[in-house]
Amino acid sequence: MTTTNENAAVYFVDRHADEDYSDKAAFIESETGVKISYADLSHETGRVADLYERHGIRREERVAMLVLDCIAFPVIFWGSLKAGVVPVPLNTLLGSDVYETILKDSRARALFVSAQLLPVIEPVLANCPCLERIFVIGGAEEGDHLSFRKELAASSFREPIDVSSDECAFWLYSSGSTGQPKGVRHVHGNLKFTADTYGAQVLGIAHDDIVYSVAKLFFAYGLGNAMTFPMSVGATTVLLDARPTPDSVCKVLDTYKPTVFCGVPTLYAALLAHIDSGQGSISAPLRRCISAGEALPEKVGSRWRELTGCDILDGVGSTEMLHIFLSNRPGDVVYGTSGVAVPGYDIRVVDENGADVGTGGIGELLVKGASSASDYWNQRDKSRSTFEGAWTRTGDKYEVTESGRLVYCGRTDDMFKVSGIWVAPFEIEQALVSHPAVLEAAVVAARDEEGLEKPKAFVVLKNGFTGDHLPEELKEIVKEHIGKWKYPRWVEVVPDLPKTATGKIQRFKLRDDYHA
Repeated sequence: MTTTNENAAVYFVDRHADEDYSDKAAFIESETGVKISYADLSHETGRVADLYERHGIRREERVAMLVLDCIAFPVIFWGSLKAGVVPVPLNTLLGSDVYETILKDSRARALFVSAQLLPVIEPVLANCPCLERIFVIGGAEEGDHLSFRKELAASSFREPIDVSSDECAFWLYSSGSTGQPKGVRHVHGNLKFTADTYGAQVLGIAHDDIVYSVAKLFFAYGLGNAMTFPMSVGATTVLLDARPTPDSVCKVLDTYKPTVFCGVPTLYAALLAHIDSGQGSISAPLRRCISAGEALPEKVGSRWRELTGCDILDGVGSTEMLHIFLSNRPGDVVYGTSGVAVPGYDIRVVDENGADVGTGGIGELLVKGASSASDYWNQRDKSRSTFEGAWTRTGDKYEVTESGRLVYCGRTDDMFKVSGIWVAPFEIEQALVSHPAVLEAAVVAARDEEGLEKPKAFVVLKNGFTGDHLPEELKEIVKEHIGKWKYPRWVEVVPDLPKTATGKIQRFKLRDDYHA
C-alpha cells in the first residue's frame, strides 16, 4: 500500500525545490541582503536532520530555539520537522528566569541561540540538566559552545522522515499575558490547514508576493505570516532581526517594496504618528495589510487606508489555534469589528452557562477548526478547561451585531460591570484614542472610595502633546460617544503601556501596579 508522507516540511519546503521557481528567494535578511532560495533551503534543512543524527538527538525530543528573525530560523525549524525532532521557538524578549522555566518544562536536549541573545540565557544553562548541546548562531564562534555554521557545514543531506499529519511537529509557548507561559503543542497538519484557510481564502497569498511581517517568527502570528503562508505558494519573505521601530519598518518597506504587510495595532498607530509628523513615508506597493494581537481601533484603520490606499484586515487568532480564525476580508472591511469566521472555522459566542447569546449580547468566543492545538504540555486541568472536544475557548469577550459581525469587548478577565452593566475596556479605549493627542490607551477597573468598580484610563500621548486639561477632555469624549456611565473616573498619563511581545496590552499589570 502506498502512503503519502505528511511531513509539513515536504509540503512547504521540498515541494518547491522541484518547481519552476526553485531558484527564487524564499527569505531575504533585510539588514545584510543575504538570500536563500527554495532549492538551497531544501538542502540546508536536510543537513539539519543529519546534524541531529550526529549529535544523538532523536525523534520526538525537543530542541529550543532562541533565534532572531534570520535565515537560520527557517533552516532549523523545517530541518527539525524533517528529522521528527520537535522545535520549540522561544520569545526573544524574555528574562533569564523565564528561559530557565521553559527549558526545564520542555526538557529540551539542545538549544539554538543567536549570539546576541547568548548573554541573557547563558547564566541559567547550568541549571537545565536535560540540555546537552548549545549551538550558537553568528558571533565570534568561540567559547565552550558549538558553532551552528560549522556543525551544519560538517553535516550531510538526509531525506525527511515519514510522519502522520497528526504527529506532534512543534511547540509554541504562550505569550504569558496573564501568567507563566504554557507549552502549546501543534501537529504537522495544523500548518497546512492555516495556509489553506486564512492564507489562501482571506489573505489571498500569491507566489509573486513579497511579505514582511512585523510580528516575529517565534510566535504563532508571525510564524504564519512570514513562513507558512508565503512558503505555501513559493513567495518571498523579508526578515528583520532587529526590534521593529517606525524608522526600521519604514526602511524595510521602502527598500524591499513588499506587497503584503503584517502588523499589530500598536505598530500601525506608531507608524501613522511617525509619518504624520513628517519623519517618514511609505512607498511600498502594498496590496494587502493585516493586523492581529489586539483589536484595531477604527481611527487607525481609516487613517492607514487614507495614507496607503490599502485597507487593514483586522482579525483574531491565538497560539492555541495557530493563526487567525475570525477576520475582516478584502472588500468587506468594517473597522471597529473583528469580521466573521474564516472559511474552515466555526465560531460560537456563549454566556456563562454555555448558551449562545443573541444579537447585541456579549459572551465568550469559542472556535472550532482543524488547526487547534493538541493540549498544553503537562497542564491537564488547563487543557481540559480550554480544549472542550472540538471547541477551543479563547478567553475573549465579543458582542454579536445584527449583521453577524463580531465586536471585540476584551479578555474575559478584563470585563467588569459599572452600575450593573457590562463595560468593555476596548470600547472606551477606542473613544479615547479618537482624541488627537492620544497615541494609545488602556482601561481597567478600579475601586472608588465606596468600593465600587469604575473605569480607570491610562493614556500614552503623541510627541509634542502635554497632559494639560486632557483628563477632563477625555472624560467628555467618552460620555458623548459611548455613554455617560462608562467614562473613566480617573485618567493617568503614562510614558508607555505594558505589553507582551505580540503587542497585547497586559491590563492585569495595570490593575496590579496602579491604584485609584
